[in-house]
Amino acid sequence: RVRVPSGPQALQKCRAFLLMSFYVYILKSQLDGTFYKGSSTDPKKRLLQHNDGQSRYTRTKIPWSLVYVEEVASKKEMLIRERKLKRGNKDYFEKRIVEINKN
Repeated sequence: RVRVPSGPQALQKCRAFLLMSFYVYILKSQLDGTFYKGSSTDPKKRLLQHNDGQSRYTRTKIPWSLVYVEEVASKKEMLIRERKLKRGNKDYFEKRIVEINKN
C-alpha cells in the first residue's frame, strides 16, 4: 500500500520540485589546475561547500573557482550531462573554457 501525500504542504513541495533548476558545473583548482565536474541544484552553494572542505575529493585541492555552469531541463538530463563531462580530458576543458570566455 502506497500513501500519496495530500494537502497544501504536499502541493507546495511538488511545485517547488517542478520549478527546480538543475545544473552541471566545472570547477578548477587554483592550487594545481585540476578540473572537477559535478552537478547541483545550486552551483554557487556547492562551490562554497567544496571550498569549505565538505567534499572528500576536492578538499585537498582548495581553493576552487567556478569556470563553467550549464543549466539543464531535468535531473535525468543533469546526470547524463555530468557523466559526459566526466569523460572529457583536461586539454578539452581548457580549450572549451577559453572559447566560452571569448563570447
